[in-house]
Amino acid sequence: MILLTKRSQEKFLLNHTQIECIESIPEVKITMMNHDFFLVRESVEEIIDKIANYNAKVQDIHREITVTDKR
Repeated sequence: MILLTKRSQEKFLLNHTQIECIESIPEVKITMMNHDFFLVRESVEEIIDKIANYNAKVQDIHREITVTDKR
């Protein structure tokens, strides 16, 4: 899950695995697989970075658990 900011300044967590598309129209619109959408303050690049960072953390945790379990 990634932390984003709605246009109203409200923070929320988004399950990034359910994103269907991200558009810049000029605000950023995230459309989910169920066709709900969110208008957010973050740029497309910031969202992509948040997703990449989250995925890297998950992979690191998995790697650490895997190494620990093998000892």
